[in-house]
Amino acid sequence: MRWVLVRDPQGKFSTQTLLCTDLLQTPRQILESFVQRWPLEVTFEEVQAYLGVETQRQWTDLAIARTTPALLGLFSLVTLMAHDRWQGHDVWGRRTA
Repeated sequence: MRWVLVRDPQGKFSTQTLLCTDLLQTPRQILESFVQRWPLEVTFEEVQAYLGVETQRQWTDLAIARTTPALLGLFSLVTLMAHDRWQGHDVWGRRTA
């Protein structure tokens, strides 16, 4: 097992340990893999929290096979639409009188 200790010298972020079973990976490669994987982890967290993936509604294999691709596609579509709106227009928000 190869591990990398990541510390922030300014103390803004907590210390983390990254583990890797590939002994040929350099510490830099392990850190780069972690950074590249982070957006994927956030996506799965958001899909679980807001779209109900891996909840009691989807415990059967058929339900998972049927709904998960649709939910991920919907999530991707809404994300792309929000990104396009963010880039091309003012950010919208709720306003009160």
